[in-house]
Amino acid sequence: MVVVIKLDLKENVAMRGNKYIGTVSSLYLNYFVYGMVNIILASHMSFLTEQLNTDKSGVSFLVAAIGMGRLLTLYISGVLSDKFGRKPFVITSCALMVIFLVGIPFSPNVTVAAIFAALAGVANACMDSGTYPALMEIFPKSAGAATVLVRGFISIGAIILPLMVVYFMNHGIFYGVSFFIPALIYFINIFYLSKKKFPCLTSQVIKKKNVQDHGKEYVSKPRFWLEGLCLILIGFTGPALLYIVQLWLPTFGQQVIGLNEAASLKLLTYYSIGSLVSVFTLTLILHKIVKPVTVVLIYPVISILALISLFFFQSPIGVIISSFTIGFSISGVLQLALTVMSEFFGERKGQITGFIYTSTSIAYTIIPLITGFILKNGNVSGIFLFAILINFIGICLAVLVKYRFIKVFYRKNVTVGDVA
Repeated sequence: MVVVIKLDLKENVAMRGNKYIGTVSSLYLNYFVYGMVNIILASHMSFLTEQLNTDKSGVSFLVAAIGMGRLLTLYISGVLSDKFGRKPFVITSCALMVIFLVGIPFSPNVTVAAIFAALAGVANACMDSGTYPALMEIFPKSAGAATVLVRGFISIGAIILPLMVVYFMNHGIFYGVSFFIPALIYFINIFYLSKKKFPCLTSQVIKKKNVQDHGKEYVSKPRFWLEGLCLILIGFTGPALLYIVQLWLPTFGQQVIGLNEAASLKLLTYYSIGSLVSVFTLTLILHKIVKPVTVVLIYPVISILALISLFFFQSPIGVIISSFTIGFSISGVLQLALTVMSEFFGERKGQITGFIYTSTSIAYTIIPLITGFILKNGNVSGIFLFAILINFIGICLAVLVKYRFIKVFYRKNVTVGDVA
């Protein structure tokens, strides 16, 4: 459990006596394992359909159960995290993940498996509500980089699980071992985290001083109905784009570009590489070169250009470059939107995490239905045109957020031309 990444450590680690290094390492480890959990059902489709006596739609129902469990508990877990602290929710998430990972391989039918899947959704909600606020409180001057790294660890876990699955299949090992290994890591982490320190809640101090975590005073009062709502909607548009690309990019490569199945699947590899490069780039440049609110605007502009290029440069090389660029520019937007939200409304970190990630859960619930409808009544190109529309809406929202950020934190008189 080692995480040594330069997150403005002069202020965040040296001055704090390294007392949170163990905590931070365990928090990132949770998301590394979650990267495996996030795709573990889809990676065992054939095993689960046979064991549960169902078809692929039955396994899809389990994925929906995870989303529903997450959606129903995200907001309340965020509010309770602000009241009772981050640590209980992180530890609870580990315990629920253990139950899910041990329970699925022994489930006799879809109904029982769906109960375990719903618990995984609750676990993810608790993990988000406890971890993101904790990271922003441990790294107040590097909150953007700290939260973006979560995306990087998820990506690494998602790369490793398929390798594990293939290895176990080739050696005739019970598929449940792929579930038990992550469960064991979560189980150990419960005891490790129980002995670690978390930052004390600072909401009352922030309310009294009316300042941000990093001490910058408000020039004018933030408006939740404006910039808060825009950031919540970015919590929808960002994940919606991510879902569309991850699910439909290989199909686009086959049906539009003319790639074979193996080559089209490799597009996701280029996408993932772009995502990882983005994460580690952001950890180096955030706050030193650019602010999170600027990246929330720039990245959607890059991604919409990359999506448009898919239609104009329909060649194997062109789609590879576009896949990498899309992965680079989509990754981290959600986490940075949360960071910006905490800058506007720092006294309610758990609650705002609940707001944004509830929006994310809604995206994961309805986007599959919308894209499925588009494909049924059209083709995969229509899905990516829909993605461009979502991307454009995200840009408009980011422009408004940038405008309000300048007005709230820098000066009272600001024009649209100042947004850039």
